[in-house]
Amino acid sequence: MDKLFYFFSTIRWQDIADIALSSYILFRLYALFKGTNVFRIVIGIAALWFFQRISSSLGLIVTSWAIQGITALAALIIIVVFRNEIRSVLQVKNLRAILWGFPRKVADTPAEIIVDSAFEMARRRMGGLMVFPGKEDLGELIHSGIPWQGRISQEMILSIFWPDNPVHDGAAVIEGDLITEVGVLLPLSHRKDLPSHYGTRHRAAAGLAENTDALAIAVSEEVGNVTVAQGSRVRVIRSKEQLSQILQEHCGVPSSSGKLIKTQHVQLGIAALVSILFVSGILISFTRGLDTLVTFEVPVEYMNRNPQMEIVETSVNTVRLNLIGSGALIKTTRPDQVQMKLDLSKATLGKNTFTITQDSISLPPGIQLKNIIPETIDVTLDIPIKKELPIQIDWAGKLPGDLLIKEANLESKTVEVIGGKQVLENISTIYTERVAVDKLKQSGALTLNLVLNPPSLKIAPGSRERVTVNYVIGRREIDQPQGRS
Repeated sequence: MDKLFYFFSTIRWQDIADIALSSYILFRLYALFKGTNVFRIVIGIAALWFFQRISSSLGLIVTSWAIQGITALAALIIIVVFRNEIRSVLQVKNLRAILWGFPRKVADTPAEIIVDSAFEMARRRMGGLMVFPGKEDLGELIHSGIPWQGRISQEMILSIFWPDNPVHDGAAVIEGDLITEVGVLLPLSHRKDLPSHYGTRHRAAAGLAENTDALAIAVSEEVGNVTVAQGSRVRVIRSKEQLSQILQEHCGVPSSSGKLIKTQHVQLGIAALVSILFVSGILISFTRGLDTLVTFEVPVEYMNRNPQMEIVETSVNTVRLNLIGSGALIKTTRPDQVQMKLDLSKATLGKNTFTITQDSISLPPGIQLKNIIPETIDVTLDIPIKKELPIQIDWAGKLPGDLLIKEANLESKTVEVIGGKQVLENISTIYTERVAVDKLKQSGALTLNLVLNPPSLKIAPGSRERVTVNYVIGRREIDQPQGRS
């Protein structure tokens, strides 16, 4: 229960938005490519990806690498081999059809007219071939057609396949209630299991059905049969009712009971649910599965400081962050993606102690903060002022023998310093760097750096950071003993 509570407590609004957007994109791909070869290949790629993740979690390095390569190759095959199907789906007049439209098969195909026409041609021993496209593009498989765009009627169908009509040997392409092309040539099937009495029409119907999701109806002029080719199946239809049912299922014509529409709604609902669960599983797998612990040393950035105050002293300049997340995300996390920002908008003059919270830490999506070292930071703020202070030489050691420093003169006796008001109030002198007098043998000059303590102090503009001291070394006078008078 605690783990479950912890899991839900770590979910961010970005995670919810990520799941919603990715799920909708996946659902739209289903709605656009459902029933096409592209969709079936994508399902295969998803299965390969799933097995690749399992292989990776089990430590099967070679298997995981092989499946990953196959998946990448399959994605390339989709783009190259099925480019026409992808183009036919995405080639729409408006963006609405892609973003939230639901493409349906044409629902107003007059099945009764087509069925009556097919059996009438069979009765008259008139050969005919009618093609009903599915979702896949037929552009590269059919050719030599003549644009027609005529509304379907039994008289028109019979006239197209009348033996004296120049286009009667080709196929007629029917979309909705229109005959869009006539005299179309189709690819022939090379199957060996087809009956020997099947002629060119039947082999053309079988050839198109084998390579696409189209439905083809062939009428034999020799035996007067009506044959349907769909997928790899070629069958003779004996009744109008059977042909009407096949045609309605292919074209998506709703029945009077509305069962087909209800089924489509149920399928879309299931697809939406599966999309959400699938994307959620991926997110959990990447962001919370296979947890890995890593430590980052992050510099502290101070934000929203009162411009009238300066930071005089801080207890630390960096913090150690222990982060946890999936191995895949941890490996891709760069140090510049982890930031520690401390808000000083409520800081007051003097010493302030801040407790570091999650709000102060910026992390990449999917990475969680386990703990912080240290948990608090002390920041001392002060108002900067200028103060002129005397300079004093920091002598150290002792001159050898009877030598002594008779005179030492600084070229600049004072220096102007900038620092916090509270700090400068307690400072009365600025010292130079230490001078070891035991190394001095004769008179000369030294250029010395000024020592600023604490380091928050700065030399004011216009003042020198180094001073020159001229010193004179002489011998100590020895008193002579007085003689007797």
